[in-house]
Amino acid sequence: MAEQSIADPGPLGLAGFAMTTFCLSSANANLWKGAGVAAALALALIYGGTAQLLAGMWEFVRKNTFGALAFTSYGAFWIGLWLLEHGGPAPVGTDTVGIYLLSWTIFTLYMTVAALRTSTAVLGVFVALSLTFIFLTIGAWGSGHTDMTKIGGWLGIVTAALAWYASAAGVINDTHKRVVLPVGPRG
Repeated sequence: MAEQSIADPGPLGLAGFAMTTFCLSSANANLWKGAGVAAALALALIYGGTAQLLAGMWEFVRKNTFGALAFTSYGAFWIGLWLLEHGGPAPVGTDTVGIYLLSWTIFTLYMTVAALRTSTAVLGVFVALSLTFIFLTIGAWGSGHTDMTKIGGWLGIVTAALAWYASAAGVINDTHKRVVLPVGPRG
């Protein structure tokens, strides 16, 4: 394969996703409550949002449709969540977050099918993220589903750990010019 003209943006996108997901998921799991939400929202606009969006644009340059769509979309997810939490274009109703999460659940499920042709590490991120979104969607619908949100929070922490592993593998393997952390090629 010909050498790429730009560095692999995947580790950046995965790291931005992992860190922001970890902070919000820790709040959803009731580990730090408000502190986790505040940290996640601070990250959502810049690292989880903008940095991931940029990683997606660089994936377009590399002609990686999967990476381009995943990073650009989840970057937009975090920016959109920040807008929802900061009084976006319209008042938030009782099921607004549930509808928002349901849409992302559907998107994540078909991206999980596409991830079957990436690596085991990336597939693990998408399987865990699908489960996270399913539980968070149920938890956000109506009221009285706090246990579902808490389960979604713990699944989100697992998702973040898997994304951090995939990010670390990308940067460490590239820097060392050999496989230090295996990702299990699938495609």
